[in-house]
Amino acid sequence: MDEAVSKYREGIDPAQQPLFDRLHRLILATCPDAEVTMAYDMPTYRVGARRLHIASWKHGLSLYVAPARDGGFSARHPELASGKSTIKLTSAGAADIPDAEFQDLVRAALIGVADRG
Repeated sequence: MDEAVSKYREGIDPAQQPLFDRLHRLILATCPDAEVTMAYDMPTYRVGARRLHIASWKHGLSLYVAPARDGGFSARHPELASGKSTIKLTSAGAADIPDAEFQDLVRAALIGVADRG
């Protein structure tokens, strides 16, 4: 993990670290070639010109990805969509979402593969 990203992870609420670790693991398992860096002061996963940002907030983590590039995730989970390009996750809410759903989001965001429908 990039040193700055590791430092960011260590600085977030310890209660949110397992969710960050889960998302980090799923992103890299889905897109092993993703470059992990910091952009806009948040961990950013990049494949070519495509990016997926993760940031901590008071009650959880936010994923920044446009609905047109989230593999249908925000349509399946409208209660988590906030604004044009934000998905807000709490640890409790994310626990009910299977890894495969997050992997669909990652594929759509970083490599442009549509959701399974």
